[in-house]
Amino acid sequence: MNESEIAIHKKTIDALDQYTMARIVRYAPSGHPYFDASNGDLSDYFQAKFKEKGGMTPEISKDLGWENK
Repeated sequence: MNESEIAIHKKTIDALDQYTMARIVRYAPSGHPYFDASNGDLSDYFQAKFKEKGGMTPEISKDLGWENK
């Protein structure tokens, strides 16, 4: 992934709300670009933004459940 693509993903991440980010954390398929270390600092960026927004709370976790709906 080049710097331009990473910048686009970062803008997308900035626009996500906490619940949507939690859903991505819980259900993203293996190799998702937000968790792939080969994509520069994108993974760290996602994790930092998710933490800023409150991260995975017990309430969100319970609402999401363990099966992707």
